Amino acid sequence: MAALDLLGRRWSLRLVWELRDGPVGARALRDRCDGMSSSVLYQRQTELHQAQLVEKEAVGAYVLTTIGNELISAIGPLDTWAKRRGDNR
Repeated sequence: MAALDLLGRRWSLRLVWELRDGPVGARALRDRCDGMSSSVLYQRQTELHQAQLVEKEAVGAYVLTTIGNELISAIGPLDTWAKRRGDNR
């Protein structure tokens, strides 16, 4: 249940999803998540880091860990399902 608690928080899963293609800086990540405040971004990133899903590179960009990439593999079928249903948001 801990995973559901973390990923059920607003923006958590979206942040993980936005990192699926590689490292993204904080500003770019925030731009991809319209409406997210800086404080929420940093709070969620801290939580995702503590869960070992995300890490911050020396250059300041966020990147998925091995565990984070495993999560992407697990939620990929959900994305496929949503696209089939016409939910392309």
